[in-house]
Amino acid sequence: MYFPKKSYKVRVVKEDFAVKENNVPAGLPAHETVYRALRELILFGELTPGSAVTIQGLVDTLGAGMTPVREAIRRLTAEGALVFQGNRRVCVPVLTQANLDELAYARAAIERQLVYLAAKNITAADIAILRSIDTALDQSIARGDVGAYLRRNYEFHKTLYDVAKAPILAHLADGLWLRFGPSLRVICGRLGTQSLVDQHKQAIQAMIANNPTAAADAMAADVGQGMDQVTQALKQK
Repeated sequence: MYFPKKSYKVRVVKEDFAVKENNVPAGLPAHETVYRALRELILFGELTPGSAVTIQGLVDTLGAGMTPVREAIRRLTAEGALVFQGNRRVCVPVLTQANLDELAYARAAIERQLVYLAAKNITAADIAILRSIDTALDQSIARGDVGAYLRRNYEFHKTLYDVAKAPILAHLADGLWLRFGPSLRVICGRLGTQSLVDQHKQAIQAMIANNPTAAADAMAADVGQGMDQVTQALKQK
């Protein structure tokens, strides 16, 4: 179970990265802007697990100074999203089976509680937003757009975290995405989007029916399905 290791500078065309950069709010300090931009590259699998990237490569890709890039790397290393490899290189960690077992347990437990709380707070406007995101997600699957699928899937879950109004749990859940997201990108790229399944519609219907427990169960199952797909795919490698 491994991802092939190689060393290269990050290759993200500037036009493509400019689109991603719009997801980072304007007016932030340089170090925070760079941190969030690098975090997105990791979260959505632009940096492949096990592949080393040079610090200078990140400076060039992000169009930022060495100091804010180093600070972003320091923060993301502390969060477990990057590891140093020496010779001014860093990489996204490769998940072991033990890592996957821990992530599956933690994600299911935290997600269940967040969705339970979200279902208690949900409004008609929130439901409309979730449906819109889920429709966009389905369209991404239909056209085989892995990058768009990953972003819409994360957006769906993140919307529920925000509605839950439980910042400590939401922070923990978001940190787990940094550990899981890069591997999900690899698996989606390998298997294609047509094999992807979720429980989003079931969760939405449960929230409309004012059934927080059913909504929580649906999203815990959603997390379990995703983790199982990654585990099985990596075992077959």
